[in-house]
Amino acid sequence: MPCTCSNLHSYNFCCALNICRGSDDDAEERPGSPSADAELFKLSLPVLPSAAPHVDTAGRVLLEGKAVAEAETRHYLDPKARSVQYNLPYKDMSAVVVGPAHPFQKDGLAAGLKNHRAGHVEDTHLQSYAFDEQYNTYHSMGYAAAPGSQALVGKTAAAEAGTVYGSAAKRRKTAEEKAAAEERKQRLQQEAQQQLAAGQPFTLTNRLPWAEKQAQAPELTDEQREYLAKASAEKEVAAAEDVEARGPTSFFHGKADKDYQGRSWLAPPRDKKKESDACFLPKRWIHTWSGHTKGVNAIRFIPGMGQLMLSAGLDGRVKIWDALGSYKCMRTYLGHSKGVKDINFTNDGAKFVSVGYDKNIRLWDTETGQVITTLNTGKLYFCGVFHPEADKQNVLMAGCADKKIYQFDFNTGDVEQEYNYHLGAVNTVTFIDENRRFVSSSDDKS
Repeated sequence: MPCTCSNLHSYNFCCALNICRGSDDDAEERPGSPSADAELFKLSLPVLPSAAPHVDTAGRVLLEGKAVAEAETRHYLDPKARSVQYNLPYKDMSAVVVGPAHPFQKDGLAAGLKNHRAGHVEDTHLQSYAFDEQYNTYHSMGYAAAPGSQALVGKTAAAEAGTVYGSAAKRRKTAEEKAAAEERKQRLQQEAQQQLAAGQPFTLTNRLPWAEKQAQAPELTDEQREYLAKASAEKEVAAAEDVEARGPTSFFHGKADKDYQGRSWLAPPRDKKKESDACFLPKRWIHTWSGHTKGVNAIRFIPGMGQLMLSAGLDGRVKIWDALGSYKCMRTYLGHSKGVKDINFTNDGAKFVSVGYDKNIRLWDTETGQVITTLNTGKLYFCGVFHPEADKQNVLMAGCADKKIYQFDFNTGDVEQEYNYHLGAVNTVTFIDENRRFVSSSDDKS
């Protein structure tokens, strides 16, 4: 039977084992005989040793037809990263942080695993009381406040009941509830007064009948009123005589009126920058200035950086304070025998005007404290405002108690114009519409 192997190598191998497959004709001539394939599987061939060199594949993976180290295929993530621009397998996200560990800082290995199946873990500062409150509230009511925000997690519908440590905010009483409570209080007070009037022992079921009474000062006799009026008049006369005797003056309270470079004490500090002109609600107390013996009627910040603050008091004094550095009083201006009603700076802050109850309007030099001009028409003025234009700083609009607004010129000291449209004393004057017009407020409610 001829061999059907295709090549010489296979032929020699088959002949050596005598398992060469015959032709199909031979298979048909010997029906029932086992095929060559069956004979091949029945054979027990010896395993020949491999001639290839041994390769250690531990820690290596097949990447693009090449065996590379598994570490080269890993994506290492910075533990402080807040965002990832590619998808990471879990084994890379939960891998141990490799690097030097500082014993006192949470970096490197000391930071631990911050990535897990539930997300990214971050440290936050929380008081023990707040943590216990949210923890117990979540396990009792099913909701809690998320750390670092005002959002609620869990069953937010139960938030109206408050937390386990306190109830929700008190609901405001309606007008009907307030009226009912007031009626009940008055009724109980009347009952208590009736019990006292009938001689019955008083039972403390509500606040005492006299709890709502306010302390009333005893009325002064005619003699006491006369004495107080006389003492007040004598004091005003003495103050007026004192001011008139020595004239307007001022006292400097700083160390020197000029620094080592010759700059005036009015100049803003070099280490301070001008802040934004936007206004915000105050959030904390900074400082309290104390120096006036009576009430303060007005305060004005110097134009520019606002490093100085001017205050007008009912004690007849005008004081200027340091508002950025030492917060001390820099100069005191004495020129009014009665209280000062209003004060205002010029555009450059070099001068300011003071309007007093002694019917005097004085123009001061802010730096030297000298009086430049004094206006006295025998009338009482309540406000004084300079014209905002730079070339009209000599124009003053003064609101008077005689229902008029007077326009003064400090260069001549004369009244340039009168505005008579109010039915009461004029309190304020404010320029609008690019300084072409002004608005005024008065005691006539307009």
